[in-house]
Amino acid sequence: MEVGVFIPIGNNGWLISSTSPQYKPSFDLNKDVVVKAEHYGLDFALSMIKLRGFGGKTEFWDYNLESFTLMAGLAAVTEKIKLYATAATLVMPPAIVARMATTIDSISHGRFGINLITGWQRPEYSQMGMWPGDQFFSNRYEYLAEYIKVCKELWETGKSDFKGEHFQMDDCRMLPKPEKNIPIICAGQSAAGMAFSAQHADYNFCFGKGLNTPTAFASTAERLQDAAQKVGRNVGSVVLIMVIAADTDENAMAKWQLYKDGKDQSALDWMTTQGAADKKSGKDTNIRDMTDPTSAVNLNMGTLVGSFASVAAMLDEIDTVPGCEGVLLTFDDFIQGMDDFGQKIQPLMKSRQHILTAQPQAKEA
Repeated sequence: MEVGVFIPIGNNGWLISSTSPQYKPSFDLNKDVVVKAEHYGLDFALSMIKLRGFGGKTEFWDYNLESFTLMAGLAAVTEKIKLYATAATLVMPPAIVARMATTIDSISHGRFGINLITGWQRPEYSQMGMWPGDQFFSNRYEYLAEYIKVCKELWETGKSDFKGEHFQMDDCRMLPKPEKNIPIICAGQSAAGMAFSAQHADYNFCFGKGLNTPTAFASTAERLQDAAQKVGRNVGSVVLIMVIAADTDENAMAKWQLYKDGKDQSALDWMTTQGAADKKSGKDTNIRDMTDPTSAVNLNMGTLVGSFASVAAMLDEIDTVPGCEGVLLTFDDFIQGMDDFGQKIQPLMKSRQHILTAQPQAKEA
């Protein structure tokens, strides 16, 4: 099972709480996290993109770095770990993204990939006059399919004359071409999103579900397998999981309760309002999951709370789900969390013994 880290490109990571660790994003912070991840043998690091935050007293995600430039910097200070940037496709033309990806691929010597997003929070784009209208909610994956076709034509042939509803290339040129294929990931949960990932992506991210229910996402992974089988491709799921660990189950659960007690209701209300603006998508989108009031303090992602041994065992359970090829981890405290994972959790995981065998120094820090 591959393991990646969803690096803290936005302030306070993924906890919408005033009692969780409070911090602003910086290159140095993200460098420290990714260098630790590489040291402990993690397979990849992914950065999101967010162009407008949720506000509230914590100013949640009001502070955010830009994904491609951040990953370019990280590519220059790492050697092995794979790096993924997120393309906000409504504001980044595909020909420009194709060239940026080729540049970072050169910096990283073939370790770079792209996470494609359609955009769901209207104010992110309307603030710049770049929201195409609410009809976009219903045709966003048609838009994304044209987008990736342009990118792949440029990467594969160095030119594109693609003509579609959303993009028209006129002898568009791009050299040099990347030496290897640029892997594509997406996070489609709806039927349309799954169909896109099955047709065009190499991996699909999905939300874990619930508290200490590591295999609860199995039905989502199965849906992706079914969608990929229909088009004759093999596309694996990577599940998003938050880890809140401590020396004992009780101490870890106390931290989780503290974070819930400090929820930033104003920021949560903003997120709920923006999620409700999409009247076109079905109930199975990841935005519906994120904005569900059940556990919105951590965006409703699957959360493993417990001792280091308990978390290791639950992560191994994830590895038993058919179609799951990896986990994407977030932490309440990323610096401490990376060290705890590398030194105290990963050594207990049966699914990661190959890493410990290949890199025995990962036991030390």
